[in-house]
Amino acid sequence: MGFKQNRALSFLIVALVYVLATAAGVISYLLLPFNFWLNLLLADIIATVVTFIFSLIFKNASVYDPYWSVQPIVIVVAFAIGYGLTPTGIILTAAICYWGVRLTANWAYTFLSLNHQDWRYTHYQKLTGVLYPVVNFFGIHLMPTLIVYACTMPAVFAIVYGAAFNVGVVIFAAVSVGATTIQLISDIQMQKFRKNKTGGFIRVGLWKYSRHPNYLGEILMWWGIALATVCVMPNCWYLIAGAAANTLLFLCVSVPLADGKQSKKEGFLEYKKATRMLLPIKK
Repeated sequence: MGFKQNRALSFLIVALVYVLATAAGVISYLLLPFNFWLNLLLADIIATVVTFIFSLIFKNASVYDPYWSVQPIVIVVAFAIGYGLTPTGIILTAAICYWGVRLTANWAYTFLSLNHQDWRYTHYQKLTGVLYPVVNFFGIHLMPTLIVYACTMPAVFAIVYGAAFNVGVVIFAAVSVGATTIQLISDIQMQKFRKNKTGGFIRVGLWKYSRHPNYLGEILMWWGIALATVCVMPNCWYLIAGAAANTLLFLCVSVPLADGKQSKKEGFLEYKKATRMLLPIKK
């Protein structure tokens, strides 16, 4: 597939895949007879299956990469159109869209072509061998879909039930916006570091004392959304499950993988002793 090396054509293909996945999800949601949250869950899984099929066709699991940030925008905007927005709904939708647009833009900036796959997926492919298709679907595609679905549910509940408004919404939405800004700044700093090709470990800006400030931002983002909703819908305390699962994903999977890759560099143990895992605070 020589066209996979063409960046512009790869962008177009990925965009078409997501148009098809979104269409499949929306049609499924409208046809399914269940409660809104179950319809949404099943529609989300169907859209993921569509994306997974194309990742098999192009032999590249990174076709799924934008799903993490595109999925929540599509969900909250669709529900906002269908149910209308209260002040709380507006704030949460704006916070999620800010996060999603920023993360999608970062993916687009770093996306080379369909000829390149995220190193983590290649790692799993080599590690699991013949079992990789199963790992690919359940681990790389379905698990993140379910986690981000759960992370988005607090905002969906707030929109569907026309959640009231209080100062807690502002406080925790500000946490989400601040978390996204942390991600924005840390990604820009990392991109500059990689562009300069200085090697070693990045030790400037938010990365001076933290090995993963971008992961910190991702964790705080969804805790902000969840707690903002719980502030006005305390009986729905269980909606924090998504933020909790997302935190576990980063602490148990993303951080160990990233540190494992970094550990191959000379001086990693000294670097690890001098930096915190998440908080950009001097040790």
